[in-house]
Parts: sequence; C-alpha cells; structure tokens
Amino acid sequence: MTKGKFIVFEGPDGSGQTTQLKMLAEKLSVLGYRVVTTAEPTHESKFSLQISEILSHKIKGTPKEIQELISKDRGEHLKNLILPAIEKGEIVISSRYFYSTFAYGLIDCDLDWLRSINSSFPSPDITFVLNVCPEVCIERIIRRGKSIQFFETYETLKKVMENYKKIAAMFSDIRVIDGERLPEEIHSEVLSLVEKVIK
Repeated sequence: MTKGKFIVFEGPDGSGQTTQLKMLAEKLSVLGYRVVTTAEPTHESKFSLQISEILSHKIKGTPKEIQELISKDRGEHLKNLILPAIEKGEIVISSRYFYSTFAYGLIDCDLDWLRSINSSFPSPDITFVLNVCPEVCIERIIRRGKSIQFFETYETLKKVMENYKKIAAMFSDIRVIDGERLPEEIHSEVLSLVEKVIK
C-alpha cells in the first residue's frame, strides 16, 4: 500500500488556515483521495486542555511551559491520528504543526531549544504559510465573533509573521503564499502545488 501524505497550513491566527484546509480537503475528496483533517493544538489530550486554559488566562503558564505542553500534545497527535492515517495511504491535512511552535515560541524561547523538543517529529510533505498582515488577521478574528487571546495582539501577530518568514528559509517543505487574496485564488495556488506532491 502506498503511504499517504502530510500537508500543513500555517500562519498567524486569523490568516485563513482553516478556510484553506477545508477547501483543499473538499477538492481532494472529490478527486477520490481519502482525506483526514485535523488541527493543533488538539482538543483531545490532557495537554491540550491545559494549553487552552493558559491561552484563555484561566491558569498561569510560562512560555516554555506552553511550548512543552504543545510538544507533548503533538506527540500524542502523531501517534494516535497522523501517522496511522499516513500508513493507511490517507492524506492528512493539518492546521498548524511544529512550525507554529517555532513562529510563536521564538517570541520568548530559543530556537535551538524549540527544535530540540520537536526533533523526533517528522516533517510534512508540504507546508503552506499564509502571509497576512496583523491588521487583516485581527479584523478577521473580530469579524468571526471571537475574543482576542494571548497570542493575538498586533505586535505579537507582526512578530509571528516575521518569524514564519525566517523559518521558511530554513526548511525546504515550506511555501509562503499571499493570504490576503480571495480564498478561491489562494486555493488555486495551493492545489497546483499539492498536485505535484501527491502525484
């Protein structure tokens, strides 16, 4: 049986990863591929519950503690869902993966340390970083009726996008694309690049 593929969408909060994930999943399903969609942090592990409570200011947690929890959640995510699906020949599409750890974690943590706690995790076949300015991200977050959380201030979103661009130069699977266009235009570019990976 042919192994599946692992595709990831990245970007600051409000950059449109979920929208693009859904559009790609629907298209690939229509084309006959077996698709599994997911996101990080998950909502299934005890670690993800702690992450949620910290980000919503219900409990306190240091930046390092947050990243350690995210890494532990990721380990369970890979073991329980991502790797088994890939082994069955399915295409796994995730909103966020360890590049989020680097982009957000770099604000307060050392890159070498961040890479070390994620060193055992496999790289995606292709990763899309949606390049969107902080103003647009915040506007989208507010428009969908959600409150501004721990990682969603203007300065933080600006730093996160800058970090994504730095990281993109370090990893061959990352493609930075303009996320401020119409969703259909972004999807068209994404699909053309994905087709080269899954053929």
